[in-house]
Amino acid sequence: MTSPMGGEIPGPASERAVLTAPPAPERSAAPAPGRGGRDPFFDNAKFLLLVLVVCAHFWADWINHSDAVRSAAAWVYSFHMPAFIVLSGYLSRSYTGRPDQVKRLITGVLVPYLIFETLYALVRQYVLDEGEIDITILQPWFVCWFLVALFIWRITTPVWRAVRWPVAVAVVISMLSGLTSNGNILQFARVLQFLPFFVLGLQLRREHFEWLRSRNIRVVSAVVMCLALPFSYLAAPRLNDWEWFSWRHDYTELHVSLSFWFFMRIALFVAAAVMTAAFFSLVPNRRTWFTVMGTRTMYALLLHPLLYRAAVDAGVYDRLDSPWGKLALTAVAAVVAVVLMTAVVQRIFRPLVEPRLQRLMA
Repeated sequence: MTSPMGGEIPGPASERAVLTAPPAPERSAAPAPGRGGRDPFFDNAKFLLLVLVVCAHFWADWINHSDAVRSAAAWVYSFHMPAFIVLSGYLSRSYTGRPDQVKRLITGVLVPYLIFETLYALVRQYVLDEGEIDITILQPWFVCWFLVALFIWRITTPVWRAVRWPVAVAVVISMLSGLTSNGNILQFARVLQFLPFFVLGLQLRREHFEWLRSRNIRVVSAVVMCLALPFSYLAAPRLNDWEWFSWRHDYTELHVSLSFWFFMRIALFVAAAVMTAAFFSLVPNRRTWFTVMGTRTMYALLLHPLLYRAAVDAGVYDRLDSPWGKLALTAVAAVVAVVLMTAVVQRIFRPLVEPRLQRLMA
């Protein structure tokens, strides 16, 4: 696993709204822009993160039954959403609440959310035969929580410009959210607990990413990412509740003391910050064969849950429940992610993912 747009560029509404707009001009040197003036670094990062999102979701049915899968998933979950959300904040820095920006936020995030919440319910009920499914816009299913979060974070962007210590305030809000249950309404607990990463992204500048790309930092980052794998293998199987990685539960729901909840949340914050920085340090800074696919992350984000649920209903996980089967399904998941970010998929599903609603907007 997909943020609202930052600058003013031509292009489809939903892609402008989700991690695709170029950042505001920076003083530091940046890599040569790609087509349309886009920075390939950010498109590369989005592509790689979406591949990890899809693979992690395809592992879901094995997380509680396989130490190897649980460890790999812990490695991915430690940074893939925090990094995606940091990018969302970074690319939202130019948002001021102008009518044209609000309009694009509605057509690029809110409307696709409503479309896919309805589509998911219909497919689950009539195609996947999961019984009667209520269509509700207040309880996001699967990845749709992220669209809700993007919408809320984005409209609060001007507020964070008025706060003296925005990241510190966001961290306090995130920590305090663990004191009480926020229920499943709009996945508000996740909105609050992931909030610091979005606010951090709002404070970043291009030179911060350039600093991460210095030779020494990249060497350290590679070592960190490699060492995190055996650490995950040692720690993840001993973690009683996988829901720590969902960032959506208070301490009572996780059946721990408040002090332990604070300790674990701080530990996860630190791990996410270190791993996210290491990830950005290692992202290619030039145009690659997958750079253009990073402009179509919305398609992979919204379409892959249907393929995952189809695989579950077809009994794929029972037939592939072996080490080689798990590796094979991981490879398939990566291919699925790539295919869903191709131009062909974009042309077919654009009316759903990027609906054109000019006539309905003022």
